[in-house]
Amino acid sequence: MNASPTKTTTTSALVLAAFLALPSTVAAQQLSSGDLAAPTVDTSLLSLFLEASIVVQAVMVGLVLASIWCWAIIIDKTLLFARAKRQLNQFEQVFWSGQSLEELYRTVSERQNFGMAALFVAAMSEWKRSFERNARSPIGLQTRIDKVLDVAMAREMERLEKRLLFLATLGSSAPFIGLFGTVIGIMTSFQAIAGSKSTNLAVVAPGIAEALMATALGLLAAIPAVVAYNKLSADAGKIATRLEGFADEFSAILSRQIDEKTAT
Repeated sequence: MNASPTKTTTTSALVLAAFLALPSTVAAQQLSSGDLAAPTVDTSLLSLFLEASIVVQAVMVGLVLASIWCWAIIIDKTLLFARAKRQLNQFEQVFWSGQSLEELYRTVSERQNFGMAALFVAAMSEWKRSFERNARSPIGLQTRIDKVLDVAMAREMERLEKRLLFLATLGSSAPFIGLFGTVIGIMTSFQAIAGSKSTNLAVVAPGIAEALMATALGLLAAIPAVVAYNKLSADAGKIATRLEGFADEFSAILSRQIDEKTAT
């Protein structure tokens, strides 16, 4: 008995519709199973820090604090050197204006002095004390004045170069400290692989990310420290050269003054 044409057509249509709908159903099932198999991994900086080991966290915190202190020193020294250069220019202008040494000493000694003014006050104080005590040895007086100038200049340079050594130390050691954190992060990744027996990205990514973060923090602290140390050291050298030149010139002026006073 033959099937009716209408039933045959209906059955064929249902089979064709099911066949067309099969790929979308399979794709939906694969997507759903893929979502369950590959959970999302939070790679934000805060999450990486919180999930890192205690050693890596200590490295990160130390590098961040060192970087903050580095920038504080850079800003402080930049302002200090700018102020020191301005004071040098102002004092040089007043010193070579033709004003008498006694009058300039009375004016300058009444306030706290830095730079050339500090050298001037120290040398003039020794010069006046020696003559008030009727010093009879010009050579001894000249030697004492030179020593006073040297000590005053050393104090000024110590004040200007204070904490610069920290920048040099940080610039040379921060990359290695960051590298230490990197090694610990890589070790954490290998331990996670060994424990889970899987090389899935979700297993490897956190350790690699925290390792790279430690490296980045090390470079973030080291690069500004090295650049700033070189720049500030060069500025300190220029200031030291100007102070040495002024000390030599002022020593020569006082030497002539000593000769004139001892000759009378």
